[in-house]
Amino acid sequence: MIAHSANPYTGKELMTMSLVYPRFVHSEFMTHRVFSRNAMSSRAVPVQKMIDQVRNDPAMPIHWGSNKPGMQAGEELTGGDLITSKHLWKKAAEEAANSAQHMMTLGLHKQVVNRILEPFQWMHTIVSATEWENFFDLRISDMAEPNMRQLAQCMKMCIDLSVPAETEYHVPYVSDEEIRNNPIGYVMMLSAARCARASYLNHDGSAPDAVKDYALAKMLKESRHASPFEHQAEALGTDDQSRNFIGWEQQRAMMYL
Repeated sequence: MIAHSANPYTGKELMTMSLVYPRFVHSEFMTHRVFSRNAMSSRAVPVQKMIDQVRNDPAMPIHWGSNKPGMQAGEELTGGDLITSKHLWKKAAEEAANSAQHMMTLGLHKQVVNRILEPFQWMHTIVSATEWENFFDLRISDMAEPNMRQLAQCMKMCIDLSVPAETEYHVPYVSDEEIRNNPIGYVMMLSAARCARASYLNHDGSAPDAVKDYALAKMLKESRHASPFEHQAEALGTDDQSRNFIGWEQQRAMMYL
């Protein structure tokens, strides 16, 4: 949980979470339209960092179901068949990493090389929403894909354990000190830049720089890359709807983006 805010006028809660899950279920997560999301881009992450992740920690299924008609797999494989299946998956990941390493030496850009690594990538995503019920109804279900179900279960647990802070402004990835010492408009821009990276840290793991973050947010706004501005919001006096939020007005709506 990155930020969990309760509207001081109505009690309506707005939550922002940071998620890590296999990229091969990302398309399923993206079907939920009440969510505001920003996710790691293969065009942004250095190739060697992605290769190392695929070699050392490839994303893998958590359930190795047997083949049968329909969308749901049968009983999980056992014994040698299960061991061989996992071995073949890891071998495919290693072969993809080897090919990516070779293409990197040829001088190809990461927006090309990283694509062949995507089946084995971990997706890093930030999501904000006020409405969660339909997502959990669909994804915490015996009919849900197992990896997607595990993600939803973890998200539900995170929400259940979290205590909201009563506040007028929802600004993920911004410190209390930054909020105290700066105008709220500036603070919202810092939050947008960090949400665009789907992380408080930069891609190289370094700490954020407020001046650079503000410049990034300004560039995103001017080029109309609007999704990072959906995670910040101001509490409304009613439970009216603002874009996909209820009871909170999105920064994107304030900017008319």
